[in-house]
Amino acid sequence: MSADNQATGLLHLSAGSRAAFVTLLIGALCLTIEPFAPWMVSWSAAWQLPLTDWVGTSLTWLLDSIKPAARAFSAFMNYPMNWANQLLVGTPWPIIIGVVTALGWYLGGITMAALGLIGLSFVLASGYWVEGMNTLALIAVSVPLALILGGLLGILANEQPRIRSALQTVLDVMQTVPTFAYLTPILLLFGFGPVVGLIASAIYAAPPMARNVMLGLERVDSEVKEAAVMSGGTRFQQLFQVEIPSARTQIMVGVNQSLMAGLSMVIIAAVIGGFNDIGWEVLLTMRKAQFGQALLAGSVIVVFAVIIDRMSATLATERKHYDHRVTFGILLITALGALLFWSKVPNPSDISLLNPVAAFVDSEMSEFIRTNGAWLESFKNSAVYYVLLPLRIGLDDAVLTFTWGMNWTASMSYWLFAGSAIVGGLLALRGQVTAGLLVIIFVGVLETGIAELPWLFVLVATAALAWVASGARLAIVSTGLLLTILVSGLWDRALLSLYLSGAAVLACAVLGGLLGLLCAVSPLAWKIIRPICDMLQTIPLFVFLIPVLMIFQIGEFSALLAIIAYAIVPMIRYTRHGLINTPDDLIEAAIANGATKAQILRDVRAPYAAPTILVGLNQTILFAFAMLVIAALIGTTGLGQSIYLALGKADVGLGISAGAAMAILAMIADRIVQGFAKERRIALGLQ
Repeated sequence: MSADNQATGLLHLSAGSRAAFVTLLIGALCLTIEPFAPWMVSWSAAWQLPLTDWVGTSLTWLLDSIKPAARAFSAFMNYPMNWANQLLVGTPWPIIIGVVTALGWYLGGITMAALGLIGLSFVLASGYWVEGMNTLALIAVSVPLALILGGLLGILANEQPRIRSALQTVLDVMQTVPTFAYLTPILLLFGFGPVVGLIASAIYAAPPMARNVMLGLERVDSEVKEAAVMSGGTRFQQLFQVEIPSARTQIMVGVNQSLMAGLSMVIIAAVIGGFNDIGWEVLLTMRKAQFGQALLAGSVIVVFAVIIDRMSATLATERKHYDHRVTFGILLITALGALLFWSKVPNPSDISLLNPVAAFVDSEMSEFIRTNGAWLESFKNSAVYYVLLPLRIGLDDAVLTFTWGMNWTASMSYWLFAGSAIVGGLLALRGQVTAGLLVIIFVGVLETGIAELPWLFVLVATAALAWVASGARLAIVSTGLLLTILVSGLWDRALLSLYLSGAAVLACAVLGGLLGLLCAVSPLAWKIIRPICDMLQTIPLFVFLIPVLMIFQIGEFSALLAIIAYAIVPMIRYTRHGLINTPDDLIEAAIANGATKAQILRDVRAPYAAPTILVGLNQTILFAFAMLVIAALIGTTGLGQSIYLALGKADVGLGISAGAAMAILAMIADRIVQGFAKERRIALGLQ
């Protein structure tokens, strides 16, 4: 075939096939010339720029210049923090339980009242009442601060459309930069103490509020806006008397999400807050390997999360109005009981009914590990040696005598590539050219290892994916952002983070997809799995570390399990949602053509659900990156470990640079998956 015919044939390939072909050529080129031009595989240290030092120097100068104002603000915020703390800790516990129970009745009737009563009774029995109230004091101040900040940003974006895009980018960065990354500058600015944790929580909880305010105001019916204009009201009156009330439901969703985000920060805030709250208790007991107590303290956070989530979520829905007399009756009984038995109410610090349970958990867990230690260690080692290690450093380095019982040889690599070429060729002959090329690329990545991939191959592969997903602009931006990581000296750590998060996302995609499929075809399975998903979504990040530490100890495998547990829920929910919401007319048409249930699922439901499933995958990716930094506490390497170490050393440059690198990886993955989801929606005529 002539060169012109070859070029014409290449042009007739789909965009995906062309992108995969170029990526494959670059990968083959890198493998071929590595012995002669190692700089094309490993970026030379001589070419690295001291970006981390530059960032550290610039930010230190900036932080020093605004430190006096920040310290003054910190001193000012001490007052509401102390007031909230004194109010919650100083109020007798029966009154607080009674007020929460009454609020539960007002919001959701007997079910919600029972949730409040039983939940806070558990907190009391745990022996962590004072610590729990200290945590709620932090939430009581930080969340209103976040709601005000987020609300103002959302209104500003609505009133000034020109800054909307820039603000959305800032919110994306705030939500994708790991929380530990901005704890370092916050610590330098505001000093050490509870107020620093308060401010960190407020910053983390503000973006959900801002996004929902923007979304709510955007969705206000145009006729409602026109009616407000025709009534002659000022812009201020239109906004606060018409548009914001009309967007109330969406705004209350933002309140719920901000509350949960603030609560999820309590243990992270304890790292720099260092005061007697429940987050500090979790950290302290984990460090002492008191897993029973750590699980008990973590359960207190889960109880708070469930109560706050359920009660605040009712504010975003049309709820039934319950008899107010019952609410006032509960409050009256609580007040009378507190007055009559004031002197007989035991000190909450003296109540520790569940300590025997924690001791029992510790003893049983110790016995379980003694009995099953060999099996658990074998299971962990098998996963590490046969899955994680090959993904990380490749088959040629991972297959060794002490791991696989043999050594990988060059001839094995040749046979592996030859086999992948045969499979790829067969797929191409069947018209699946892109799939065939991807098989060969996947085998090359597996043989080389994600952490050992040539930098040129990673840049080209990312640009190719971005171009297919969303065009040349995303390809250029993604390549430019990755280049900043490359020249900063953080490339190797970035690939390690990409490897672990990629392994977790792959596991979530497979396992979560299968569970979502099961829930879609079996209502009984969904009844069982749904409450588990609800619970996993309300558990703060740190709590996921406790059970895996109890069973598998510190290590990369434990970190992987914690990431999977946190990130799998969106995949389950969105897979099920996409599969069960196929239009009835499509199902009826398939049935009329004689399709079986399996064929309907494969050829109708699955293609129609693809955009929704991709949204779930997108959320899973973001969740995995969010958990990656937390997992650094129990044995991961990469950017997460760098961020955590930077916090301990107060190294602003390293903390911000590593956080920005992780945010870049997350944002690129987010935009690529969004691009593929949009393409599928367009193909299905949904956009």
